[in-house]
Amino acid sequence: MAKRILLGDPLATTNADEHLLPKRMALPIFASDALSSVAYGPQEMLMILLTGGLAFLAFSPWIAAAVVLLLFVIVLSYRQLIKAYPSGGGDYEVARKNLGEVPGVVVAAALLVDYVLTVSVSVASGVDNLISALPFLNNVRVELAVAFVVLIVIVNLRGVREASRAFAIPTYVFIGSVLVMIVTGLVRIALGHPPVAESAQYAVHSQSITQAAVILLILRAFSSGCSALTGIEAVSNGVQAFRKPKIRNAQTTLALMGTIAIVLFAGLTTLALVSGVHYAENPCTELIGWNCNNPQPSLMAQVAAATFGMNSIPFFIIQAATAVVLLLAANTAFNGFPLLGAVLARDGYAPKSLNTRGDRLVYSNGMIILGIVAIGVLVIYQANLTNLIQLYIIGVFVSFTLGQCGMIRHWIRGLRELKAMPADERRTRENRQTAFGNRKGLVINSVGATMTIIVLIIVTITKFTHGAWLVFIMIPLLSFLMMGVYRYYRDVEHEIRMDDTIHFGSSGDIAIVLVNKLQKPVVKAIDYALAAQHQEAFALHVAVSPEDAEHVEKEWAEHDIPMQLVTIASPFRSYAAPVIKFIEHYREKHGPSVVTVYLPQYIVGHWWETILHNRRSRRIAQQLMLVHGVTITLVPWLLDSSELVYGRRSRPLPGQERAGRPYSPEQDQVAEKYVNETAQEAK
Repeated sequence: MAKRILLGDPLATTNADEHLLPKRMALPIFASDALSSVAYGPQEMLMILLTGGLAFLAFSPWIAAAVVLLLFVIVLSYRQLIKAYPSGGGDYEVARKNLGEVPGVVVAAALLVDYVLTVSVSVASGVDNLISALPFLNNVRVELAVAFVVLIVIVNLRGVREASRAFAIPTYVFIGSVLVMIVTGLVRIALGHPPVAESAQYAVHSQSITQAAVILLILRAFSSGCSALTGIEAVSNGVQAFRKPKIRNAQTTLALMGTIAIVLFAGLTTLALVSGVHYAENPCTELIGWNCNNPQPSLMAQVAAATFGMNSIPFFIIQAATAVVLLLAANTAFNGFPLLGAVLARDGYAPKSLNTRGDRLVYSNGMIILGIVAIGVLVIYQANLTNLIQLYIIGVFVSFTLGQCGMIRHWIRGLRELKAMPADERRTRENRQTAFGNRKGLVINSVGATMTIIVLIIVTITKFTHGAWLVFIMIPLLSFLMMGVYRYYRDVEHEIRMDDTIHFGSSGDIAIVLVNKLQKPVVKAIDYALAAQHQEAFALHVAVSPEDAEHVEKEWAEHDIPMQLVTIASPFRSYAAPVIKFIEHYREKHGPSVVTVYLPQYIVGHWWETILHNRRSRRIAQQLMLVHGVTITLVPWLLDSSELVYGRRSRPLPGQERAGRPYSPEQDQVAEKYVNETAQEAK
């Protein structure tokens, strides 16, 4: 009942096409991470520069321009990738098909790590903006972060269409409100009344640094600003979630996302510099005169307060929209991670359960795993954005770089295939257009690969000692585990592959019903065994004491049970071993018979009842399943508590239902309804 209330009713597989996304819904689903990252990208860039002093803020426009240029090139590159590989594998598929197995697995591992960090960083940033507006929530920062992750998981488990509806309005409100703020700020600048941030009054305490440190500081600021590029790859991983025409809709969505992200990033950086925002990593030591009892407002909050006024209605609208969209930015990962997990599961690099759709036609197992891991990261790092962001973007730039290199290989292969064609065929209009497209793609992806390699080197150098070394451990470790899963599935597939050595038929067929006490569940199992008409059937009692054996044999005779009872002594109180010895002795005497062991099992309604029942039968079943030629048949007996599960009580006598005598009027009605519906369908 609780599951149905939270997630809704199950959806049929035939309804999958109805839940594909139009562009207006796909934008908030896949672009929320890239759009929301502009809220903390400029903030982290200015924070790093400020550690060197106010003079270093002069580098901000040039660093921001480099970030915008990189964003533009990557958007163009991914438009080419979507066209060439629309199946949804993204960088992983490109790297695996063009560079080989190991690069493909490394890309997949990098993306999985990045998706986890996307959730952690987005939620931590959203909580930061919420605390900027409501400072009294600072003491429950971690609890808020965990609660938001749980909420996002539940919304996503309800299905893609439900999630897109829930996330569309906040995303568009964020885009609209920030654009209004940027335009308002630029108009005020043009009229000679530029906005002034509250933190502009605080002087900055800086230390003298060497020329090498200056270069390193600028590079570190650039790498922090590049956090605004995260989430671009999500569209290429989710092409199959778009409505037809999938490729064109995905490319359009990617172009819209890139354009909006560039405008927001450039506008926020401009307003922050003009209004004099001073955002420090350690405000108590770096900002002279700062009150350490108050949490430092985010860059977005300071710009909004400078533009519209502190505690004004537009200020709270922007803060609310920013906090919500940053929280919803985690939703990009909750779409990308399960889709990538499903692709990896199909290829054999991840557990098959990741390729299973839940009741609402989403890959629910992947969503739940992502939520649990992200909560663990938030708890470990106490939802601290500054610490978390040091781990960020390493994974995404690893995938960017290998994906772009794979696309270069793809275009070169296409050009070689065209070159190998006969001259007349190569000159056809279609092939000339193909050659032009390949050359254009080669140029775009070559520029993209060059830039992403440079950025990856910069990010590695500047972030490695600040905590990013953990990512460089996790990516190879996860890659190793994925390769191990692939090898395991490959070995199992080889082991179970059908061949001509298989033959059918056996020399005997016996049934064994295990009896502990003579009770209704045992009698039901006996009835099932007799109905199956095995060549021979035994009731087997493992007696740990002579008194037990005597009691069971006496009851057996009193109730005139129509099956031979065999008693085996077990003075050392083991159960499975005596049964296995009985089977071995029988086979020695009668040949390699197929043995079916019937085990009664209680069906219960309360979770705690599973601890009190079926423990011995589970242990016996697990050991007997290791014996070749033995199958286990579990005979269910529904206890009264199972009414919670099935909506009825268990009171049929053995054989009663099979004999056509329902045991209650309610069941008569259900049976009659079922017969009538079946007859109508047949007509």
